Amino acid sequence: MLLPSFAVLAGLVLLVWSADRFVDGASATAHHFAMPPLLVGMLIVGFGTSAPEMVVSVLAASQGSPGLALGNAWGSNILNMALILGITALITPIAVQSVILRKELPILIAVTALSALLVWDGLLTRWDAVLLLAVFGGLIAWSIVAARGQGRDSLALETATELSAGAMPLNRALLWLGLGLLVLVGSSRLLVWGAVTIAQTLGVSDVVIGLTVVAIGTSLPELASCVVAARKGEDDIALGNVLGSSLFNTLAVVGLAAVIAPMDIEPTLLTRDLPVMAGLTVLLFVLGWGFRGPGRINRFEGGLLVAIYLGYTAWLLSTLAPTA
Repeated sequence: MLLPSFAVLAGLVLLVWSADRFVDGASATAHHFAMPPLLVGMLIVGFGTSAPEMVVSVLAASQGSPGLALGNAWGSNILNMALILGITALITPIAVQSVILRKELPILIAVTALSALLVWDGLLTRWDAVLLLAVFGGLIAWSIVAARGQGRDSLALETATELSAGAMPLNRALLWLGLGLLVLVGSSRLLVWGAVTIAQTLGVSDVVIGLTVVAIGTSLPELASCVVAARKGEDDIALGNVLGSSLFNTLAVVGLAAVIAPMDIEPTLLTRDLPVMAGLTVLLFVLGWGFRGPGRINRFEGGLLVAIYLGYTAWLLSTLAPTA
């Protein structure tokens, strides 16, 4: 257990470092090529922080552990919407000003409903995965159109400020982009090997390892970026990271993993984890939409989100049972 545990720890540390470098390099490179700030905020930053989940899940599926891939994606969504947003709101309440993000909230509900419909029969086939990826492609196209038509959106303004503050030469941006990607892949391989080995040694499902240890590790970039953004008053960037990451996880991460290795869905995922993820998605919509004005997640609601995550984790750990 010592070597696999060290592999998981080292993999997580390198994963967080490389994801940060990758996002910085990608954002700066996009800025150099005059990509609209809103598009950078929605795609590069929001989806870029999900690079760890994508690489880890693809590697897990290709190495015969699709359950780890699905657990990682759904576990990261639960952690993003409950723990990360909750901690961020406890530090400073989050005001939702961006028109684009308010449009993304019902889209996230629809995507979660689609995901639930596809897995309800206990299977996630390649055709299901192709549908998820096709929807993801449609959302990318919508994002590009939205970025061109909402140049003064608050998310665009906040992202433009961040890009100007973190400006770097193109050669350094490309260096961080390439180095971050290489270390990201290497650390993901290390993390997957350690996590699978620990699961086999303890006799628990790799889904559980994906929902807990791996999900927490791959979501650390989102936590860091959300807390920093909120402390700077960039509330829309903080929420945008969570929404973008959740959409990316549900569609692209799960879709890519299932294209590689179609998977059987464990019954506990349908009765425990999927309802929690869906419930948090609806709750986030209610909090973020703002039916009487701009949406807002205050400290009390942030504390509620953290309590939900702690309760879910306790429930998850209490139902652990060795696999046969």
